[in-house]
Amino acid sequence: MIALLLRDLRLAVRAGGGFGLGLAFFLIVVTLVPFGVGPEGGVLARIASGVLWLGALLACLLSLDRIFALDYEDGTLDLLVTAPIPLEGAVSMKAAAHWITTGLPLVLAAPVFGVLLHLPAPAYLWLVVSLLLGTPALSVLGTFGAALTVGLKRGGLLLSLLVLPLYVPTLIFGAELVRRGAAGMEVRVPLLMLAGITAATIALVPFASAAAIRVNLRQA
Repeated sequence: MIALLLRDLRLAVRAGGGFGLGLAFFLIVVTLVPFGVGPEGGVLARIASGVLWLGALLACLLSLDRIFALDYEDGTLDLLVTAPIPLEGAVSMKAAAHWITTGLPLVLAAPVFGVLLHLPAPAYLWLVVSLLLGTPALSVLGTFGAALTVGLKRGGLLLSLLVLPLYVPTLIFGAELVRRGAAGMEVRVPLLMLAGITAATIALVPFASAAAIRVNLRQA
């Protein structure tokens, strides 16, 4: 499993879907928002939590189509299906590799980008906490969308349409956690909801992803 994780990390970086692409897109989103809504600090501070979470969510979408594409093209995915290791475990390792190369850099960079949006000082801790809790769910749900569209030519748009509705609960509770933290309000409910969504996603979605891969390879 560890060897598979390390291999996917190397492939993710070599394929250009690693640290730089997601961070660059995240920075572009955060930089363009003041041009659209105006430079007033009060306005930016009110929408900062939602903008930062939306930027992180969209940045995660960029590399989802590469999760299984390379393995499908070179036949590695067929070997993984017939390997003695559970396919669900292989899917989980691919989700972990995607999070490490895409989600984790976004978590680390988000406080820096928050300065550009005048994010209130009390919100920085909760921004990092919310992204640490929520972005793993984005990667795991992304593997499910990638599994459904594996083998499809130009399936990137379809992948985005499939995955975006699944991202909505994580986006809602993640942004709400930051908003409440910035206002000094009680954060227990959105925190527990976000943690519950991520835990349920990690526990259940790899089985659905593995089943989707088996069906697609059987039809290929």
